[in-house]
Amino acid sequence: MAVQEARQGGADPAAHEGGCTCGDCPHGAREGHRRAVAAFLVKRDEYATGQGLPAAVAHSASASRQWVSEELAQAAEAVAERGRAEGAAWLARLWQRTAVVVWAGVLALLLVQALTAIGAGWTSARTAGLLAAVLVAGALSGASWFHRARGGALAPVIGEDNRLSTSRAVAGSWVLLVAFAVLVLVGRLAAASDPRERDALIEGLELARGAGVVTVLAVVCGIAVLVRRVVGLRVQGQRLQKVRAHRPRAADLLTDDSGRGSFADIQYVVINAVALAFAAVRLARRPDQLPDLPWGLAVVVLVSAGTYLAGKYAEGGRPVILSVVRAREAGDLDAPIRTGDDIEIRGTGFVPAGAQGADRLARMVVRVGPVNVHVPLVPVVGGFDNPTDDLLTVPVPADVEPGRVDVQVVTAAGVETNRYTIDVTE
Repeated sequence: MAVQEARQGGADPAAHEGGCTCGDCPHGAREGHRRAVAAFLVKRDEYATGQGLPAAVAHSASASRQWVSEELAQAAEAVAERGRAEGAAWLARLWQRTAVVVWAGVLALLLVQALTAIGAGWTSARTAGLLAAVLVAGALSGASWFHRARGGALAPVIGEDNRLSTSRAVAGSWVLLVAFAVLVLVGRLAAASDPRERDALIEGLELARGAGVVTVLAVVCGIAVLVRRVVGLRVQGQRLQKVRAHRPRAADLLTDDSGRGSFADIQYVVINAVALAFAAVRLARRPDQLPDLPWGLAVVVLVSAGTYLAGKYAEGGRPVILSVVRAREAGDLDAPIRTGDDIEIRGTGFVPAGAQGADRLARMVVRVGPVNVHVPLVPVVGGFDNPTDDLLTVPVPADVEPGRVDVQVVTAAGVETNRYTIDVTE
């Protein structure tokens, strides 16, 4: 549908075309990005079928490939700029949505308390719970306003790669639950007039009552800090490739950087969500103490956290060149590698997770001796035939001197592969 609109020019070509004429308009940024993507897909598919090539380069396969690659690279950069603008606009209006969701939760709690109070009567515990929810919602709303340019209340759980962090989101959920539980006890303690009731509420904060939930809180917060450190060190050591996303998405909590479901993330989120639900129910049933999470459930959460951390250690890897051979077309004679020939670089990890977009692929470089060669974009209908994660095809530039030459790939994440030596003949 978007492609058809791009071909037809859309219903209103003047609206949100180029720069948005509505000022700082999130809708204009979103519409501009959508149209830029649609136009790029049309151009890519046209070049893939041989359409749109100028007559000056149509007679030469290498010249037409280079011209198409440059055109697609420039168009992809324009799409990337639109994507960054759309991401910034999305974050700028996210704080309002988070504030609405938070206060909707307070309203839902009020309705649940009102319904459950029928017959049982309104108690001080219900009042304390409602006041605690208002305090937490007010604090989150204030934080949302102060961080409105970075996603509102979600700013602390957005990672350095502009994706939602699973470990931070899980830790933040436990922090909010424990803070809410303590505020409920504080409210009940402030309203209690009987000394025995006050003593019982203070005993509810004893470690023996909430050892399970305190242990889980300590572990998930430690995991959030440790994962950030582990990822940072692996990126600096070139053992993990990270590409910045245009904007965070809810799916980031359950997927890897390429958008595929991650078992480590999914099990961590699911098990912690179940444990949080159990703890919330226990707090509702026993509002006079911290949620007494059973040790069996706490151990399950700890096992899940260990699995998640192990997955972070195991993911990624450095790109590697396995072999370099001369590219041969049908009918060509077998021959050594000469300047001007195409070479196939075979290996793994050339395209990092999240770098499948044309603007990222256009940043890939192959060093052939002292010369940096940008990897040409070769379009096919629906995607690109070059570069791929395990195969790159580039020409040997004329500036390369005959002899033994090192070949090295630099990915879109800036990570360098090993050096592979080839022989270039005259």
